[in-house]
Amino acid sequence: MKKETFINGPYITLGQLLKEESVVSSGGQAKWYLRENSVSVNDQPDDRRGKKLYPGDSVSVPDVGEFVIRSKQDN
Repeated sequence: MKKETFINGPYITLGQLLKEESVVSSGGQAKWYLRENSVSVNDQPDDRRGKKLYPGDSVSVPDVGEFVIRSKQDN
């Protein structure tokens, strides 16, 4: 099941998403986590913590789950 993650601005970075969803507790940990785990953005592997995620993007994190980015303004 995919979990919806709501954002206030136009985008959120992959590192911020990992922190917000409690996968990691800091940006430094996000960098390490992305090096060690195969995270996918829109079904493509991505290890950039600064990768911008926009509403409609989906992120798959191994052993954690799948997240879909949504805008709070669309609610």
